[in-house]
Amino acid sequence: MGLPHYGTKCATRFTATDLCRNEFTMLRPRPLIRILHLSDLHFGPPYLPEVGDAVVKIAPKLNADAIVVSGDFTQRAKRDQFEQAQEFLRRLPNVPRLYVPGNHDVPLYRLKERFFNPHGLYKEFISTELNPVLFLEHAIIVGLDSTAPKSAISNGQIFSWQLEATEKIFAEAPVGAARIVVSHHHFAPAPDTLNDRSMPQAKRAVIRFVEDKVDMILGGHLHRAYIGNTLDIYPGVHRERGIVIVQSGTSTSRRGRGREREKNSFNVIDIDADTMKITHYMYFSSEAGFVPESQHLFPRGLRQLPAETDP
Repeated sequence: MGLPHYGTKCATRFTATDLCRNEFTMLRPRPLIRILHLSDLHFGPPYLPEVGDAVVKIAPKLNADAIVVSGDFTQRAKRDQFEQAQEFLRRLPNVPRLYVPGNHDVPLYRLKERFFNPHGLYKEFISTELNPVLFLEHAIIVGLDSTAPKSAISNGQIFSWQLEATEKIFAEAPVGAARIVVSHHHFAPAPDTLNDRSMPQAKRAVIRFVEDKVDMILGGHLHRAYIGNTLDIYPGVHRERGIVIVQSGTSTSRRGRGREREKNSFNVIDIDADTMKITHYMYFSSEAGFVPESQHLFPRGLRQLPAETDP
């Protein structure tokens, strides 16, 4: 089982033994930056302890420079679920982190709390920042809260003020720094038959991100991974420069959907001066852990398209 192929796919299926001897090992040259991308932990009834333990076990071996979790730390935004999620995060390597909330991190049925203090427990246990920014030596990562508790809790929403703030941050980015946006909800649907709707006005946001020279968008919510490009969905928008889309499946719960039904996955992202490589890991009970399932390679920056000729 592999992801839909949009970049240069370098691998399909590996065993735990292969992990120690092929190009996925840490013996190859280090990238400028490596990011471990988790999502949709769903602490509560759907959480799978053995899979969570497998994430904790492999995480130090990946030598990530930063960890990103794109939302849904809990199943029903309950105090005990946030406590469990907090403890899980403490077990991960001590590297810079960026977290954004997901719709399940907002109380759905506790209406008073949802309308007047929707992120209270999230701020207490996960992060006080809902729209965090992580400045790394070779990258700037901007997190956007897409939960919109009062209006669009399921499909999410990004507001104009968030796009304006993002533009200002990237306007001051150092030359050569990777520009990454993270939100829980997706800006483009997965290329399958489940027909998930994108966020309202997602195209508006993508246009702004292209103008901001964003390299990559990370997200979750769909409970299945896919890796592609905004030009696959919005082909008429700035055709000379699309944005790589990296969606993670559910990393630690039984709520996988579509091609990842009852599966678990995460991504490892390597960024160099000229390329971006995404390695998709999946959990296999036969391996009792996560193994690399596929790999996707994209160029960074502007690429000149062939000149159009008259028919």
